[in-house]
Amino acid sequence: MRSTFTPRPVLIAALCSALLACPLARAESGFVLNIAHMNDTHSKFDPVDGVLRNPALSGGGIENGTVYTRLGGYPRLLGMTKTLQADARQHNQALLTLHAGDAWQGSGYFKLNEGMANADLLNQFGFDAMVLGNHEFDLNNQKLARFIQAVNFPLLAVNLDASQEPVLKDVANLKPFVLFAFDGNQKTAVADLDRLPKGKPVVAVVGLILEDMSDISPTTGKLRFAKEVASAQATVDLLKAKGVTKVVLLTHLGNQRDLELAAQVNGIDVIVGGHSHSLLGDFSNVGMGKSPTRYAQMVANPDGKGRTCVVQAGSNSESMGTVKVSFAGDGRVRACAGKTTLLVSDEFYRDAARREPLSDKARATVVRFVDRQGNLQRVNEDIRLRAFVDIRYKPALEKAYGQVIASVPETLINPRRPGDNKSDRHGSDVAPLVSESQLWWANSAAVQKLLGKPVDFALTSVGGVRTEIAAGEWREGEAGLTLLPFKNPLTVLTLRGSDVRALISETVTATLPAGSHAGKFPYGSRLRYVFQETVANKQGELVQLDWQDQNGQWQPIRDDVRYRVVMNSYCANGNDGWDALFRAQQQAASERVDLASVDGSLKAFPVEKISRRGDLVDVHYQGSPLDCAAKGVSCSTDAAAFTGFVREARNPLLPLQDKVVTLQRSR
Repeated sequence: MRSTFTPRPVLIAALCSALLACPLARAESGFVLNIAHMNDTHSKFDPVDGVLRNPALSGGGIENGTVYTRLGGYPRLLGMTKTLQADARQHNQALLTLHAGDAWQGSGYFKLNEGMANADLLNQFGFDAMVLGNHEFDLNNQKLARFIQAVNFPLLAVNLDASQEPVLKDVANLKPFVLFAFDGNQKTAVADLDRLPKGKPVVAVVGLILEDMSDISPTTGKLRFAKEVASAQATVDLLKAKGVTKVVLLTHLGNQRDLELAAQVNGIDVIVGGHSHSLLGDFSNVGMGKSPTRYAQMVANPDGKGRTCVVQAGSNSESMGTVKVSFAGDGRVRACAGKTTLLVSDEFYRDAARREPLSDKARATVVRFVDRQGNLQRVNEDIRLRAFVDIRYKPALEKAYGQVIASVPETLINPRRPGDNKSDRHGSDVAPLVSESQLWWANSAAVQKLLGKPVDFALTSVGGVRTEIAAGEWREGEAGLTLLPFKNPLTVLTLRGSDVRALISETVTATLPAGSHAGKFPYGSRLRYVFQETVANKQGELVQLDWQDQNGQWQPIRDDVRYRVVMNSYCANGNDGWDALFRAQQQAASERVDLASVDGSLKAFPVEKISRRGDLVDVHYQGSPLDCAAKGVSCSTDAAAFTGFVREARNPLLPLQDKVVTLQRSR
């Protein structure tokens, strides 16, 4: 019976039912596949600030071997992509160009233009496929469908069931997987799984997304997400039984889950991943540390025969990954090697604000150093794409940023987990400042008129804090456009000390394994804790937990005492691993209040309870519900709090003196 795979998402049952009557693949001669890939580019159209640190850079006016530059950006990514594609054509090499999800969110360009600006730019790259990331679900399914229909490459998700979602079920460009037949550099899309071309290697690219997506994104509607391992194995079995011997899984799960998937599923040849922002490789030569997992990690499959090559390439448009996969005649991976490359600007500075270019002599020293490094490459921006961004999108962004409200003497870093990118054990400078702004705002006179009781401390999930704060100037629109773009209302609720203890213990422990997604990592203000990892990458212990009282004295958190805490509503609902807060609100009255602006005036929305439908959280209000989509309602009190805090209480914008987090890692 002839079977042509459907362009819409395929259900697991449909995949499994096709397995028994499928012909086996014939052996093919050796084949080499090159993959150029990026992930978590997060609408960083412009370059991001970067720092290179190495003693070899000292001298010539360069202090402490530290040089400031800029990395990546979409035009520079495109310049690198075009170079790789041209090289592959010149040498007649098979090449796939892939994006592992989360092109959306992360900059003012996305806030102003939503997904369509990304579509305009990504269409220039010649992608063969992209997997849906969790941030592609940040708006609504109508806007996601518009984006998918606008791009010139397929969006993949084999474990997504869109059959009950009206706006996505018939979108032809949303597919479970795609097939390519290669003849040297020439590749042809294959539409019929029962009619594979003879004599040509066929590669399947399969998309796999988070099975708990509805817990992360509240806007998924009637979409359903199947289990990752079962979906992957069923799909691989189908493809291999049909004669496809080479399978690339394009995932947005995080490096830890990619490694676990490779160890649980037979037959995956390559996993190209995203989500955890893992810069795989050794970047200690520029002061960025060495990842626990190496790039092109080979993982043994459960059958003891096959091996899977796992790669990921950083985040925020700073870098690209390139991997070469050699297949044996039976289709198994024989060798896999490659690297992540940081894409460096040709401009170098001696100051963090990037206002003092290096002298010609010092610049020559830096250029020689960069050109000798295997993981750095000076790359020119694509001229046409740079001009397109500057003419079409940048003027509106500059206007939206507004006036300068503070100076930033030194860049404030925002690693998600302490120790990442060679940060110290205290981690982010920015997330504690966000918490401090929320506490400052909640205890302001205007808010206290509504609350009537002071707030004790604040908690923040670092995943909601989307960027570092670069040295230079801070403008009034930056909080809502880039730093805190999710339009979250702030929430005040009471929690027992034991609830706070459980929250920190659970969320920190979940981020300990190498390659885990660390967006749930907790920071705070007027709250400090010490977490000791007792067994590397497996478990740990919260050994100290204190709060700072109204007199400025640090006191131990007592399990039986109730504290008033401010955070954003996303965290308060228990999303993305903050389940301890959901449980707390089921066990005792939380006195919870959500705060938003209605027709320009701040209003309190008391919450009666929260409940769950599957992974979705419903908030039940005591009176009129808070509808963030209603006319005249602004739920961005988190961003408004930060802007007010900086303008009135934090200029210059400096990090907090007290270190709120100490993570003691076991090595």
